[in-house]
Amino acid sequence: MDKKGPEKKARLLAELDKGMVMICLDARRPGVLVPPSLRTEAYLRLNLSYRFDPPDLTVGEWGVRCTLSFSGSRFKVAVPWSALFAITSQVTREEWVYPDDMPPEVLQQLMLTSKASIPETGAEQPAAPAPAERPRAVLREVVLQEQPPAEEAPAAPAPAATEGPPKDEPPTPRRGHLRLVK
Repeated sequence: MDKKGPEKKARLLAELDKGMVMICLDARRPGVLVPPSLRTEAYLRLNLSYRFDPPDLTVGEWGVRCTLSFSGSRFKVAVPWSALFAITSQVTREEWVYPDDMPPEVLQQLMLTSKASIPETGAEQPAAPAPAERPRAVLREVVLQEQPPAEEAPAAPAPAATEGPPKDEPPTPRRGHLRLVK
């Protein structure tokens, strides 16, 4: 078993208990068994899950063995711990990377990508300004004026006949603003 084998095994088993897990491996390493079309892959990703109801999923001292489906065909896969260089939980989106086991070209590509995101100048870049705070609504207490008692209130003028429907008739229903277009 390679040095990181027990750590990788414990991590993979813990994440499989939560749900689907993606493992990243170098299919060119000795002991790896994958379909012939994938044997030259330096960065091969496989999904494992107990929900796939695998009849033979084995996570042991040597590595991982399982029958998986590739383009509708089943194939017995074997991945030694030395070939596995990353584990990603599809449930929590956490990722564990083992750079010592990464293929050189994958590690180089990763370094080129990270260098591209770092500015060429050695000077520190100023921090981005904090986003402006949105103005908050100001709440204030509204005090209602007390109405004078009904006996002291001035009499309201009688409504004119043309001002609207009489009090006995219900108001005419308003038409909705949506219409059906066929």
